[in-house]
Formats: sequence, C-alpha cells, structure tokens
Amino acid sequence: MKCRHCNHPLEYVFLDLGYAPPSNAYLNQEDLNKPETYFPLKLYVCDYCWLVQTIDYTQASELFNHDYAYFSSVSQSWLEHAACYVARITARLELGPHSHVIELASNDGYLLKNFVAAGIPCLGIEPTASTAAVAEGLGIPVLREFFGAALGARLMAEGKSADLIIGNNVYAHVPDINDFTLGIKAALKPGGTITLEFPHLMRLIEQTQFDTVYHEHFSYLSLYTVDRIFRAAGLRVWDVEKLPTHGGSLRIFGCHQDDIRVTTASVNAVLDDERERGLRDLGIYRAFQQRADRVKNDLLVFLIEQRRAGKTVAAYGAAAKGCTLLNYAGVKPDLLPFVCDAAPSKQHKLLPGTHIPILPPSALDERRPDFVLILPWNIAVEVMSQQAGIKKWGGKFVVAVPQLSIIE
Repeated sequence: MKCRHCNHPLEYVFLDLGYAPPSNAYLNQEDLNKPETYFPLKLYVCDYCWLVQTIDYTQASELFNHDYAYFSSVSQSWLEHAACYVARITARLELGPHSHVIELASNDGYLLKNFVAAGIPCLGIEPTASTAAVAEGLGIPVLREFFGAALGARLMAEGKSADLIIGNNVYAHVPDINDFTLGIKAALKPGGTITLEFPHLMRLIEQTQFDTVYHEHFSYLSLYTVDRIFRAAGLRVWDVEKLPTHGGSLRIFGCHQDDIRVTTASVNAVLDDERERGLRDLGIYRAFQQRADRVKNDLLVFLIEQRRAGKTVAAYGAAAKGCTLLNYAGVKPDLLPFVCDAAPSKQHKLLPGTHIPILPPSALDERRPDFVLILPWNIAVEVMSQQAGIKKWGGKFVVAVPQLSIIE
C-alpha cells in the first residue's frame, strides 16, 4: 500500500485493532440471521508526509449509505458549537444576502439552518439520504452526492462557487483526500475562505484516543500534513484555532495560494508544537499500540470485576467510538447488557459486532444500573448533566479514555 497523499510506500503500523464491522452499521433483530461484514481496522503512518491512514479495504458508499444513522443535531452542545461558529464567521467575513456558503457533509442541517435563518444563501453537499432529507425539511438546498474534484468543477461552471466552504469532521472521512481538496479549490471563489474542523492527531496520541479510529475515518490529521495537502492543491492555510471538540480539534482557515491575507502566527505556533511533541518522529507512532491495549485491558478488568461483585454496568451513547472500543475489547451483552442513546434512529437496534441492544435513555431509570459507562467521552459533561438522575439510586458514571475513571 502507498500513501493516499504523497504515494510514498507505507511500512510502519501505527495501530492494529484487528477486524471490525463499520461502526455505524447498526443491526435489526432480523439481521442476526445474516452474515455480518467485517473489515480490517489497521492504521499506517507515512514517514514522508506523516499522514496516518487506514489500510485500503472498501468503498465509501458502503459506509455512508441511505440509512446512515448519525444525526448531528442529537447533541445540544454540538448545535451550540455550530451556532457560535456561524455568528463569528458571518461577522468576520462580513457575509450577507449576496454571499454563498457551501457545507461539505452538511448532515441534517445542524449548521446551515443558522445561515438560512440569517438570510445567507447556502448549499449542503450530503450523500446520505436519511440526513439530507431532514436538512431539506428545514429549507436547506442539498445535493445528495459525494464531493470531489468533479463536483467542485461543476459547481464553478454552474456559477455556484462559494465565498465560504465549510467542512466539519468530514476531511478525515474522505478516501481520496487529494481529489476532495482539489474539489474545494475548484469551488472556492477568488478571495474565498475555507474552514475545516478535524480531530487533531496530536491530541489523539496524547490522550490515547484510539477509539476515534473507525472505518469511516480514512485519515488522522496533523496541521503539518494538512498544510502539505493544501499546498499541493494550490491552497494555503492562513490561520488555525484550537478547539475542545471531539477531545481536541483544529479549525483551519484556508484560501487560494495567491490570496493577499497574511498567514497568522498561530499556524507556525501549532506546527512548532507538533514538531516538539514528536509528530515527525516514528518513535511516538510505534509506541501507541501498547497504550491502546492498556486502555482496553483496564476496561475489561473493570467490567469483569463488577460482574463478579454482582454489580450492573450499562453504557450511554451508541457512538462510533464506543463501537470501536467495545469490539476491540470483545465486550458482549453478558458484561454490558445495554446501551442508551437519545437518537431515535439508533434505538431498538443493536451495536454492530457486539450486538448490544440500544435502548432509549429512559431505560436507565427503569433498570437502575450501578455504573453508566459514557462511551462518547467527548460529551461526558453534557451526558452527566442530562442523566444526573442516576445519583438518586447511587449510580456512578465511568469513562474508559484516556484512562478508566469512576466519577463519583
């Protein structure tokens, strides 16, 4: 296999989680009588451009299909994050009725609805029919297609180029990151702005966030690598912000290579930080597997100890990261009998691989487990606030990443 960006031969394994089903391939009861498809979940690091990437295994259309079950609007904190971003970027770029905004992977309209409310023309690009339909119901125009160079060129030819192109947690999800970036280049007006948000590889490594590895994530990104990819496409990163979302993300601001805007000091500061912390050194990548295994083993020990003690453990959040963690640990319903989730699209289905039932949040009050394992640890504060009622029967919250912690 060769690097998806620079075509350099890949030799070094960053993480090997064996085989797992796609993390959003939730099952119905009747699916239990059918074969379940597993793919290798293995990452390599390129020692030339430092792109961390999944091994080649499948097509994106097999992962992002018509009944895709992830709806961004389920998380209140994410809705607030999106609304805050829209207010800030609108003021910063002086967007108005004569502007045009495109969001790549617009999902259920969680973000673009803010532009609609402000009277700013926008367009969503979203290949999954289930989420696109919800966005269209909010009055958001949506193209139900995968984005890439061909679509970017078509938008330009049709006079639909953008003053602002947004991509929140999609850049890591594209199998051909070069083609995707060329599409951004084609669809961006002269003087236009790109903002992309993605989990920062540096934080993944520091916080042992190996559960953020799943098939839908083809790439794991540092600013250094994104800057290289942008430059190869005739684009430039001119500003960057650090965000707390998803365990630590970057929001990069991009433009055409010849744009007059000056690159801010923040860009060099993050690049220097990455270098100092070893992101351009093989040592930090080759040591990661052992740290991931320790997190997995600690969770298994905890679950087995509670079962032996006659205690019950449930989980909250049927998130992709939870599927990765539970599948790698080999956890089944005997150790974790159910997981609750607020998304109706997931309720009364089963987690892929582990076949743990997904129930509404009301099941916590009905069954009163001794411990609630929060799988989407990145929104643990939100979950603990919403489910604070478990304390009335002495229930406690648990997180497994970056280390097993019982929250009194």
